[in-house]
Amino acid sequence: MATTNALPTRPLGTTGPQVSALGLGCMGMSALYGESDRTESIATIHAALDAGVTLLDTGDFYGMGHNELLIDEALRTAPAGSREKAQISVKFGALRTVEGGFTGYDGRPAAVKNFAAYSLQRLGTDHIDVYRIARVDPDVPIEETVGAIAELVEAGHVRHIGLSEVGADTLRRAAAVAPISDVQIEYSLISRGIEEKILPAARELGVGITAYGVLSRGLISGHFTRDRELPPGDFRGMSPRFQGENLRHNLDLVERLRAIAERKGATVAQTAIAWVLAQGERQGADIVPLIGARRRDRLAEALGALDVTLDAADLAAIEQAVPVGAAAGERYPEAQMAHLDSEH
Repeated sequence: MATTNALPTRPLGTTGPQVSALGLGCMGMSALYGESDRTESIATIHAALDAGVTLLDTGDFYGMGHNELLIDEALRTAPAGSREKAQISVKFGALRTVEGGFTGYDGRPAAVKNFAAYSLQRLGTDHIDVYRIARVDPDVPIEETVGAIAELVEAGHVRHIGLSEVGADTLRRAAAVAPISDVQIEYSLISRGIEEKILPAARELGVGITAYGVLSRGLISGHFTRDRELPPGDFRGMSPRFQGENLRHNLDLVERLRAIAERKGATVAQTAIAWVLAQGERQGADIVPLIGARRRDRLAEALGALDVTLDAADLAAIEQAVPVGAAAGERYPEAQMAHLDSEH
């Protein structure tokens, strides 16, 4: 039997589970970045589990269930020691078309329980560790959506309640209904909008942060180039930050970060991830970055961020190189920005 290594752990808030300091975001293995290699995806999940990663993040709409089935296969074929430690975070609520489009979100209590029933079947498990609506349904009070998840917790089908891309006011309303483990939200060197209101509110309430987009979809990984051609179906082909002058400006920021990374003997990606980790360490390790690796080599590089220590001088240099608001372009196209409660 393979032996699972240990990684540092962090709590998801004061009421959530203890998880590995880095989680694995599995979306790219099924959706939004063009075709992926199923065999390599499963091997990457296995490698993450073997390295000590316990938190696997997915959404029931990633590939219309494909991602959940992929995780089920990966866990069924993983050594028992690592499989038993896996914790699954699931987002739900997105409505899709046959062609792959998004048509809105459904947070009605009956829909919440319906989504959960399908996820449990696809994942081959009797419970979901953290369950959260992907975007707030503007037609359903968040209290009703969270209340439905709380009933799933009471029934034993869900262990913890999370939220995603919510603003501070919505977070407070939700937390008044039931304990919230964490808010999953984009947070990186070039996406720092949560620092003004959302992060302080989460810390006041004892709610953790699972940070996605820590490499801004590869933009600040150090691997993206100006002349890179994106495959059909790649989300970045429509992302404002990857367009024209915006891309050139943003990659110039990456080169500034590269100079600092090289002085540290680290890669750009490791430095960017270490920066997010450091923001949590300042307040009791309350931020868990999700790394969206689709391949084992990218996973290994990302895990190396745990060995990068950024002191006060390093953080000041990074702040000077990539100050707040330095990025060009919004993090989503306009239509998708409209769905973000966190931006309102």
